Amino acid sequence: MGTHYLERFFQPDSVAVIGASDTPGSVGRQVMDNLVADGFQGTILPVNPRHRTIRDRPCVARVTRLSQTPDLAVICVPPRHVHRVIEDCGRHGVRAALILAAGLGAPGTGIKRLERDVMATARRYGIRVIGPDWVGLMRPHLGLNATYSRHRAAPGRLALISQSGALTSAVLDWADSRRVGFSTVCSLGDTTDVDFGDVLDYLALDQGTRSILLYIETITDARRFLSGLRAAARLKPVIVMKVGRQQEGYRAATSHTGALVGADDAFDAALGRAGAVRVPTIGQLFAAAELLASGRRLGGDRIAVISNGGGPAIIATDLLVERGLQLAQLSGTTLETLNQTLPARWPGENPVDILGDAGPDRFSQALQACAGDQGVDGALVLLSPQARTDPDGTAAALCDSHSGRKPVLACWMGGTHIRSARERFTAAGFPNFATPENATEALSALSRYRRSQALLMQVPEASGTRAEPDLESAQSIISAAIAARQVRLTPCQSKAVLTAFHIPVTTTLVARSPGEARAAAQQVGLPVAVKINTPDISHKAAVDGVRLNVLDADAVEAAYAEIMAAVGRARPDVTPDGVSVEPMHTARNGKEIMLGIVRDPVFGPVVSFGSGGSMVEVIHDRAVSLPPLNDFLARDLMIRTRVGRHLGLDADSQLRDQLEHALLRLSDLVCMLPQVTDVDINPVIADDTGVVAVDARLHVRESESDGYNHMAIMPYPRQLESVETLPDGTTVTVRPVRPEDAEMEKAFIHGLSPRSRYYRFMQHLGRVSLPMLVRFTQIDYDREMALIAVDTSGGEPREVGVARYVTNPDAESCEFAVAIADDWQGRGLGRRLMERLMATARDRGLRRMEGQVLSANRGMLGLMDRLGFRRHRIPDDFRILHVERDLTT
Repeated sequence: MGTHYLERFFQPDSVAVIGASDTPGSVGRQVMDNLVADGFQGTILPVNPRHRTIRDRPCVARVTRLSQTPDLAVICVPPRHVHRVIEDCGRHGVRAALILAAGLGAPGTGIKRLERDVMATARRYGIRVIGPDWVGLMRPHLGLNATYSRHRAAPGRLALISQSGALTSAVLDWADSRRVGFSTVCSLGDTTDVDFGDVLDYLALDQGTRSILLYIETITDARRFLSGLRAAARLKPVIVMKVGRQQEGYRAATSHTGALVGADDAFDAALGRAGAVRVPTIGQLFAAAELLASGRRLGGDRIAVISNGGGPAIIATDLLVERGLQLAQLSGTTLETLNQTLPARWPGENPVDILGDAGPDRFSQALQACAGDQGVDGALVLLSPQARTDPDGTAAALCDSHSGRKPVLACWMGGTHIRSARERFTAAGFPNFATPENATEALSALSRYRRSQALLMQVPEASGTRAEPDLESAQSIISAAIAARQVRLTPCQSKAVLTAFHIPVTTTLVARSPGEARAAAQQVGLPVAVKINTPDISHKAAVDGVRLNVLDADAVEAAYAEIMAAVGRARPDVTPDGVSVEPMHTARNGKEIMLGIVRDPVFGPVVSFGSGGSMVEVIHDRAVSLPPLNDFLARDLMIRTRVGRHLGLDADSQLRDQLEHALLRLSDLVCMLPQVTDVDINPVIADDTGVVAVDARLHVRESESDGYNHMAIMPYPRQLESVETLPDGTTVTVRPVRPEDAEMEKAFIHGLSPRSRYYRFMQHLGRVSLPMLVRFTQIDYDREMALIAVDTSGGEPREVGVARYVTNPDAESCEFAVAIADDWQGRGLGRRLMERLMATARDRGLRRMEGQVLSANRGMLGLMDRLGFRRHRIPDDFRILHVERDLTT
């Protein structure tokens, strides 16, 4: 496996400081001072034409004159010199550069072109760049402090990635006072090249990083960000603070969905899909950081509250419940222990009020009893400095007595009297907070992380065969509209597109005269709704262009005349194409639902579900998610709304299945039709008889790509599906794996013989764990692929083979694995799957494929030989051979 493409930034053996200086106050001086003072373990190479030596180290005029090629170049020169320096770095073989220069691409300076030239040169030489306009990079365990900050970072297991130099400095100052250490501090600045996604991708596999904090102002590459975030958050907690929650003028409200769903909703939806946790304030970011630094995790939401006063306990209880946690129900054994330990007048329940005269022993005994309860997942211990309280002694007792895995937080409230106790807690690495608000928020962050990981472990149900959409018809309608310069489809056009994706709609006919309106009404059945038919008017009722519940044919003709006259007065600039006539949907117990899509400028399409009708913007009941959806995500989307809970959509029902079907089809629509930017399906009438879309509106624009570039999350790549005929004439379907294939994948692995299972996993694998099953079926199609072979000759689909690859950290190679069902071995299936897998990897720009094969697996080694793979022995392990193949030939 190749090294990660950011290895030179985060694990350099040598650093060139270009613009190094001994001038006080200069950036070059500060960087040199920091590298020397922090004890960088590698070689420091100063570069500056005005100096012969700096800090007792020889200094050369240009990087091209260095006797070695540095792993990392830290560029501290003024903006006008950066381009020349990057050119020199490229010629000398440097492949990683930190640009600390400010204003390189600042608007209004006339040097935005300079930034473009710098990046073009960097790309030409294959140089990865962090910056410009940033504080720098720290790796404390290496002594690497390539920043111009005066702050230091102690070694630890917490990583900080920030777009704000000021916030980075504030966090470092806070961390110093709280003795919180870091594995990495990276202030990204202008993300012209390396961005959040790249750094997250590196930190996901960094053994020295246990948890990650992000401070985000803007996202430039949503797919890369989400791909890196998903990889990291599956392995370790990621806590995110993003500013800009209130973005005025985020988008013009051209649709109800656009008015309801803002940029912040899209960001929250993205975090939800990735499994990360968001906090809204700096205080909460600090609180989460402190608890994460302790290394303890919540196993559940049941919290014991221990306090020497009723007031603080009640405050903490209210805050816990508000933040989604719950008071633990103490067991009978725990209550008996507390009864023997505490005064008789204690309340006898959680919260555990140990009374105002409690000393260190009483605090310690109460904590030990609660922490030992199997029904308690964590504890919050509060102390207020009363007359007989010993804050410092109690802190010492807690530090000495608690060494378990459950998180225990101390909240010593006050100032002067508890200062030494806080210092004791901090010195011991015991999470401690000044207020119940910060303490409960820290617990809430851990709880939300645990829940997000639990959601990621949910396995969608296997889905039956769904009818394919009539993609050609839908694209034809949209192409014709775009050619006619329409930005909004008419209701008839919109419903035709929905019909192509098997979303139920009411019949709609267009009438261009009163007589045609009468005939249309008689055809669809009275009573009817009559509406103005034009793509130029978004809100028809606002121009008096709607008549509902029209009861007879004469009234239909009158409605036609009234609508045309009203619209002519209100919008004389519009030439309507007659009116639309559709049956009134008069379900007695029906509920109005709204389904929608809005195009976020960063994260692309966002799916919305909520209450429908004319008052949607007042009711404001909606939930959002990023497509593509599966059945679990669709159900989660529905039950996050009030209307979803009111309709009982958290339980099995025909109504839930039909709404789920509509959401999944809407997700398909926006994945397959990049020209669609906004969708309003409002109202959708949901009742005992089914689900039907009564009104719909689609916004379109010409798309730059026919692929999935408009999606933040790569959808299922259906273009890789094929039917393969094997040499013996047998046919199988080869396609990418889907999350819904979990049970089929499980059956496939369990169906392998012990020998085949051992050959695949190189160990005796018994039961397939849920995390393993999720890992095998919920893949990131951007960075990995799993092609499965499915046999349907027996009626039920059966997986009979799989070949998969995962992109290596170097982003140029991938590691593969393949397994074939025992009764399908020797029939050419393995070769066919590997050929398809190699072609897919090649199309994705990967240059090399590699893997490991047991030396006893003669059949697999023979296949590797036939496919052109080369073999290599692995030192010190005679059982395994390394095989690899160049994909460029």
